[in-house]
Amino acid sequence: MPASRSELSRWQFDLTWSLFEYHLADLTSEDFFWEPTSHCWTIRPDGTPDWADTEPDPVPVPTIAWLTWHIGWWWSVALDHANGRTPRERTEIAWPGAGTAIAWLGGLRAEWLDRLTDADFDAPSAYPFGEEAGLTFAHTVAWVNAELMKNVSEIGQLRIQRRAA
Repeated sequence: MPASRSELSRWQFDLTWSLFEYHLADLTSEDFFWEPTSHCWTIRPDGTPDWADTEPDPVPVPTIAWLTWHIGWWWSVALDHANGRTPRERTEIAWPGAGTAIAWLGGLRAEWLDRLTDADFDAPSAYPFGEEAGLTFAHTVAWVNAELMKNVSEIGQLRIQRRAA
């Protein structure tokens, strides 16, 4: 392989992040809370994200506010695991609001990029699949890249739909 695993993972991550920046560039506070249907998950006025312990059927359409909280939640917990900290519970991860959500995610990005070294890739990692899976930090990195791609595309699609509405 011409590039190291960390270089390849970082390249993939940076590509996804550049698409994210494209969609984040002109978001307004109203965009974060736009609901394209009545069956949505969002962040409530008290700051609480909608949630169900069992996935509803049909799955609610998330707002951009909910998606940015969701990214912040899983990424914060991934960083807790990667840095040997006690992982926070979902309810401990607060959404900072439309005015600072992008900066919050940028801070998580900076901390994550510090973790992408070849030396770390072979270390055991239980997140997010559990210890019984026997996976490594390389698997966690691949999962973060995939989860970020999915969430970025969801935000992009909501942004495009709102502009077309």
